[in-house]
Amino acid sequence: MSRLEAALAAIDAANDADPDVTEGAPAARLYGERMTVELERLFSDASDELRIAARGQHIERWTSPRSAYPEGREGYLNWRRDLGAFHAARVGEIMAEAGYGEESIAKVGTMLRKEGIKRDPEVQALEDVICFTFLRWYFQPFAESRDAASLEKIVAKTARKMSAEARAKALKEFNLPEPFAASFRS
Repeated sequence: MSRLEAALAAIDAANDADPDVTEGAPAARLYGERMTVELERLFSDASDELRIAARGQHIERWTSPRSAYPEGREGYLNWRRDLGAFHAARVGEIMAEAGYGEESIAKVGTMLRKEGIKRDPEVQALEDVICFTFLRWYFQPFAESRDAASLEKIVAKTARKMSAEARAKALKEFNLPEPFAASFRS
């Protein structure tokens, strides 16, 4: 087994403990697999580090529920920041066990903490994969519980996080109704 295979298998094993199996499999494992599918479609020549970051994006996420943080934007942002740090540390442990060095571990940590979106090509690639995974697999059920105005804001924020190339690709792949599509054209 290669280092990459060992790291991905360890991430999957950790995510198999997710108690949420509403879709027939542990939610974190399913999310990681979906991220890998989107990564392969969008960036088939991705580095090991980007492959590991994509698979580990939500590693053991259920251990830090959003409800453990205060309501509101500040609580949400603190939760997201803490999750990024946790995911980076946890995936870093797995990478070290698989034989990756400090430089690769640090690179994945940067991606998982989303440091350098719009500046670092691999951080941006991970963000594009995250957005495509959301749009393809999670947008519809997410939209069902939101009003039109808040949903429009969320879609606009999603589009702003994406690269220009990813926004153009999303317009071709997804049947986005107006005004959602407008967010991807700007």
